[in-house]
Amino acid sequence: MHKLWLIIKREYVTRVKTKGFVIGTVIVPLIGIGFTLLIVFLVSHQSRQSLRLVIVDNAGGLAPSVAAGLQTKMPDGTARFNVVDSINRPASLAAAQDDLRAKINSGALDAYLMLPSDLSQPVELHTKNPGNFSLLGQLSAAVNQAVVEAWLRARGIHVDNVRELVRSADLQVIKVSKTGESVEKGQTIGVAIALVILLYTTLLMYGIITMRSVLEEKTTRTMEVLISAVTPSELLAGKILGVAGVAFTQFLIWTASLALLGSYGAAMAAMGGGSSILSALHVPASLLLCALVYFFGGYFLYSSMFAAVGAACSNEQDAAQLQWIAMAPLVFTMVIYSLVLNDPASRVSIVLSEIPFFAPVLMPLRVSLQTPPAWQLALSITLLFVSIGAVIYGSAKVYRVGILMYGKRPTLPELVRWLRYS
Repeated sequence: MHKLWLIIKREYVTRVKTKGFVIGTVIVPLIGIGFTLLIVFLVSHQSRQSLRLVIVDNAGGLAPSVAAGLQTKMPDGTARFNVVDSINRPASLAAAQDDLRAKINSGALDAYLMLPSDLSQPVELHTKNPGNFSLLGQLSAAVNQAVVEAWLRARGIHVDNVRELVRSADLQVIKVSKTGESVEKGQTIGVAIALVILLYTTLLMYGIITMRSVLEEKTTRTMEVLISAVTPSELLAGKILGVAGVAFTQFLIWTASLALLGSYGAAMAAMGGGSSILSALHVPASLLLCALVYFFGGYFLYSSMFAAVGAACSNEQDAAQLQWIAMAPLVFTMVIYSLVLNDPASRVSIVLSEIPFFAPVLMPLRVSLQTPPAWQLALSITLLFVSIGAVIYGSAKVYRVGILMYGKRPTLPELVRWLRYS
């Protein structure tokens, strides 16, 4: 037991003291928080410059109604649209367009709106900046209201305020849970996707770290000295547990940062600042606990497989070609996670989240979206830890045979043969 502890301590201390660990531990939460704040800024940010617009009315009579529908203000009181001119049924449409294009290219105009003579044809917005999607909805609404008003008048129906008649209702999504209800502003999907990316990257990263640790000691012949003092099983257990300590330290810091961000969002909502996405962000403690449980289950599952790959190979090139055996289930999880994201309670989602190789990522994803029944969580955890025992047992057999074997990379049939050795 003392020798096992020495191996665990060596693996932990040598990795925690590296600059890469310190930088990665600090940088990842900062990058995550920075991206979150950037997304919130971009979503809430609107241009403060009025759009200079000319309306070309080929139908005749629609331009005043469209201009009236564009009389909206920005938060600072400035008009969002500045209708510079309205051209009603131009004599030469081509000449008018050439003149307007020249003004747009010179910077004297931002865009012009082309209303067709046949209202069944599409309305065209000609602009130098087609990426300003925030204005398209308002332009479309103004045109639609003007067209409806024209159709009603053509049929002899006079309405005092057609805009109030055709005004659409705002749809607000309320998430229902056992703890109550909350306004959904996209924070649930954001937390779910962030959790998937965090679990996938950390499981893959620490699995590769374990493989390279084994491979490094094998290629430098340090393994031969270590094996003379400890058994292969003790060495494998020490490496996995030592790197697990490093993973626990780093993952705990990351999840604590996520919890602090969620607590900040909850505090902002309680103080009355509930209009932003960040203020609606709340990460439950149960979700963080679930993520930790499945992270460590996934870590022991995948690190055992990666350690076996490292023991079976003699150099980095061979390991890079053979590591797909351990990586394939994890990569496949990222391919299929959108199925769970779209419908976490479907039969396919339930089955996929119960499979041990997919559960470390998919089950926390389901919990973040819609908490599954307790029996599904219990079954998933049971299957996961039973699979961990089976994989560690098989990896220990490969590890025991492979750590002192050098030369060519073993084939899959040879690895299967190693598993049969007593």
